[in-house]
Amino acid sequence: MEIQVGNKMMEATLLSKEGNHVKVALDGKVYDVDVCMLEDNVCSLIHKGISYNAELTRENDNKHYRVNLNYSVYDINMLDSQAKYMRMRKNKNSMSGMQSDIITAPMPCKIVKVFVKPGDKLKAGDSVLTMEAMKMMSNYKVAEDCTIKEVIVKEGESVMANAVLAKLELNKNNEETK
Repeated sequence: MEIQVGNKMMEATLLSKEGNHVKVALDGKVYDVDVCMLEDNVCSLIHKGISYNAELTRENDNKHYRVNLNYSVYDINMLDSQAKYMRMRKNKNSMSGMQSDIITAPMPCKIVKVFVKPGDKLKAGDSVLTMEAMKMMSNYKVAEDCTIKEVIVKEGESVMANAVLAKLELNKNNEETK
């Protein structure tokens, strides 16, 4: 899951939970924490032998929290998978301004339909595949004209985030104008 703390985006993964003991990874860094919810929306945390009390206020949409901790207030937003996918897609295309030569899974997903095979020539906007995550289906469309070099996945296959789904050969005309 992705969370936004203030202006910072972080990838949060629950690794394990046994009773009050929680192991979580934030941007790949693992934290072992004992967590206990107390009265009046107060959460007691113990990390590396140090105790913290945080007051949690859940906003109306259940995906936004305000956390008061050590005289500081933090706004935390939980981003759903579709919002993450759309942001990642927008950032990839807008940062580079061009199509990458590989297509990767933006999150863990199931490949529902593959529309292409090696050698297929695609125009900008053509669909390569349909993926499903969190009961939502999304089509991956290429941003530039290209040719399918290799299709790595099969229909019905489940893949992890960042798995390579297909490889592309970008048109020489597009590469010369970059």
